[in-house]
Amino acid sequence: MSDAGNQVGATVDGFSEEEYQRLIGGAHHDPHSILGAHPLADGRSVVRTLRHHARTVELLHDGEVVEFESTYGGIWSAFVDGPVGDYRIRVTYEDGNAHEVDDPYRWLPTLGEMDVYLIQEGRHEQLWKVLGAHQRSYDTPNGTVTGTSFAVWAPNAHGVRVTGEFDFWSGINQPMRSLGSSGIWELFVPGVAPGTAYKYAILGADRVWRDKADPMANWAEVPPANASKVYQSTYSWGDDAWIEKRSTSDVLNGPMSIYELHIGSWKRGLSYREFADALIADLAETAFTHVELLPVEQHPFEGSWGYQVTGYYAADSKFGEPDDLRYLIDRLHQEGYGVILDWVPGHFPKDEFALGRFDGTALYEHPDPRRGEHMDWGTYIFDFGRREVRNFLVANALYWLEEFHMDGLRVDAVASMLYLDYSREAGQWEPNEFGGRENLQAVSFLQEVNATVGKRHPGVMMIAEESTSWPGVTKPTYVGGLGFHMKWNMGWMHDTLEYLSRDPIYRSWHHDDMTFSMVYAYSEQFVLPISHDEVVHGKGSMWGKVAGDSWRKAANLRSYYTHMWGHPGKQLLFMGSEIGAFDEWRESASLPWWLLEHKLHSGLRRYVGDLNRFYRSSPALWSQDHVPAGFQWLDGGDRNGNVFTYLRYGSDGSVVAVLINFAAQPHNWYRVGLPIAGRWREALNSDAEIYGGSGMGNMGSVTADGEPWNGQPTSATVVLPPLGSLLLVPDTDGVTVVDAAADPAADTAVDPTAADHS
Repeated sequence: MSDAGNQVGATVDGFSEEEYQRLIGGAHHDPHSILGAHPLADGRSVVRTLRHHARTVELLHDGEVVEFESTYGGIWSAFVDGPVGDYRIRVTYEDGNAHEVDDPYRWLPTLGEMDVYLIQEGRHEQLWKVLGAHQRSYDTPNGTVTGTSFAVWAPNAHGVRVTGEFDFWSGINQPMRSLGSSGIWELFVPGVAPGTAYKYAILGADRVWRDKADPMANWAEVPPANASKVYQSTYSWGDDAWIEKRSTSDVLNGPMSIYELHIGSWKRGLSYREFADALIADLAETAFTHVELLPVEQHPFEGSWGYQVTGYYAADSKFGEPDDLRYLIDRLHQEGYGVILDWVPGHFPKDEFALGRFDGTALYEHPDPRRGEHMDWGTYIFDFGRREVRNFLVANALYWLEEFHMDGLRVDAVASMLYLDYSREAGQWEPNEFGGRENLQAVSFLQEVNATVGKRHPGVMMIAEESTSWPGVTKPTYVGGLGFHMKWNMGWMHDTLEYLSRDPIYRSWHHDDMTFSMVYAYSEQFVLPISHDEVVHGKGSMWGKVAGDSWRKAANLRSYYTHMWGHPGKQLLFMGSEIGAFDEWRESASLPWWLLEHKLHSGLRRYVGDLNRFYRSSPALWSQDHVPAGFQWLDGGDRNGNVFTYLRYGSDGSVVAVLINFAAQPHNWYRVGLPIAGRWREALNSDAEIYGGSGMGNMGSVTADGEPWNGQPTSATVVLPPLGSLLLVPDTDGVTVVDAAADPAADTAVDPTAADHS
C-alpha cells in the first residue's frame, strides 16, 4: 500500500488536514491507508498510530527503538530506513506506565474474497463464522499475536469504531475499515481476550453516533447491561450417537411428545447446568420425547418470554455462558431427549442498542412502516426481500442447529409474516405487485430457510406456528409449499378446549368440537399444541379451564390428555399442565411444585408419564399420524353419552383402541366394536386409583367375542369410568387386523343422531 503524497494542503508526512480530521473524527472509510506501516518514495517507511492522550510513543523494530513524533491530534508518526517487518509499539501515558502493544493497522482483512462475495449475494450459510467477534492467533518473528477480529455489516455508515473494556470505552482509538461495496466494516484488535465486553460506535447515515451491540455476537452482558462479549467456545460434544441416529430417523412417523418450557420459571434461579440435572430427573418421570425451549436467544425484557430478541446469535446470558447451554442440550441428547428451540424471525424490538435503525437507516427492518412495523407489538419487521437480511436469518437458523445441535426450530408467528394486512386496518397496508395480501418476500424467505435446513440437516424438524388456513404449510417447496415439516393445529386446540371448559351436562350440544378436527386432519402434518399461549392473559390454567370440583378437574384433564395423545398428530404440552397448576403461568415465579404433595396433582403427573411411556412403545399412536390409514372412528357420534371411541393403527399392523367418556357418570355394559376377537388388555385406565381416580374399570382386560359392532367384526362390553378413558390393546403377539379394518377411511362416516350405547 503506497503512501499518499503531493496533496493540496498536505501535512509534513503527506496527508491533508481534512483527511486526518476524518480519521480522528471516525468518518474515514479506510484508516489502514493512513495508519500502520507504509513505504515512502525515498526508500524509507513511515509507521503511523492513533494514540490519544499518550505522553510518548516508541516503535520497537529490528531490535531498535524509534521515537514517534506527534503529527496531528492523536496521530503519531515514526520514520525508519527500508521496509518495516514485524513490529510493536510502546505507549507511555501521563501516569508514567508504559504499555507494549501490537498494532491493529498492520493486519490484512480477516474476511476472504469468497466470504465477501457470498455475503453480498446473501448466500453465506455460515455467516456467524466471518461476521461478529472471533479469537485469532498469528505466529510472527516476535512471538504469537492473539486478539479478536471484529466485523459488522453497516453499509450506510459514514464510520464505525469498535470500543469496549479494552479501551476503557473511549471509542476513539479503533476506527474500522470498510470492505468496499459489501457494507462490511472490519478490524483485528490484538490483545482482546474472550470475555471482553464491546460495542460498535456507528456514525450513521444521518451523521448521528450510535452505540450498538453486535448483531452477530455469541454472548452478551446480563441485562440490564447490554454490551456484547467476545466468546470462544471450548465445549466438546458427546452426542455423536444421537446426531447420527437423528440423521437417519423418520421423525414425522416416529414418536414425538413435546414438553414446552420456559427455563427462567420452571424453577427460578437455576443456571443452564443446574437446569440440566433437574430437568432430566423430571423427564425420567414424565417421559416426554422432546423438550421445546421458549426463546433462549438474548433478550433484555424477561416479560417478553424471549419473543423480543435483541441478540439473535447470543444465548441468553441470564443462565450462564453459551457453553453452559451446549452442556444442557448435550446432556438431554445423551439421555435420549430431543431439543426444539422457539425461533423468532418475524419481528424484533426497537431497543436503541440493538438492530433497529442500525446504521442510521432502516437496515434490518423494512423501510416502509406499512411493512416494517408491528403496531400491536411495538416492534420492527425484518425486510425479507433484502438479501443480506435473509442471509442473516437463514444463517441464524443454521447457527442454532450447527453450533447448539438443536433438533428442530418452532418458528413463531408465521401468519404475521405471510400476510401484508396482518393486524392492520384498510389503508395501513400495501398490496403486493399482483394486488394480493400475501407477503411474497416472506414466503420466499420461509421456503429458503426450510429448504436450506433440509439440505444441510436431515432429521431436523421445522415447525410452524401458523394460525390460518394458508395452503401447503407442510408441503415441500418444490411443489410450491412453504416446506415446514409440521404445523401447530390451532383449530384442534381451540375447539377441544371449548369442549373441555363446558360442564358435562352441556357437552352433548357441542360434541362436534371434538370430532371436527378429523375433517381436516390430513390437510397438513400437525402438532397438537397446548402451549404457553393457552395459560396466560386471562385464559386460565388448564386446571382452571375445567368446570367442577378438584376431582372432576383432574379426571377431565387425564381424559383430555388421553385424547390428545390418541388423536393423529404429535403432541405439545406446556409446563405446569402436567401437574394441574392452579394459576396462569407467570414468568416471574416458579411452577407450584408443592402441588405434587397432593394426590390429584401427583396422580395427574404420573398419568402423563405412563401415557408417554405407553405412547413411546406403541407405533399405532405415531407411525401413521399423517395418513388416513392410521385412524378409524368406532363411534364419533355418541353425543348423548359424551363418548368418543376410535382405533389407531400402526404401520407394523398394531392397533390401539381409544375409549373416552366425557360424561360425569360411568357407562356400564358399553358395547364397542373391535377388529380382533379375543382378550384386549387395559393398557391404561385414567380412572385408576394410582392416578387419583375412582378405581372403576374392567379388571385389567375385556374380551371381544360378541356380535359385529361399529363396522367391526366383533365387539366387547366395557365399563367406561366417569370422566375416564381407556386404552386397549389386543393381548396377542404378532396379530394383524382383519379385513374389515383394512381400509379405516371407509368407516369414518358416523350418524350424528346415533343413540347412547350405555
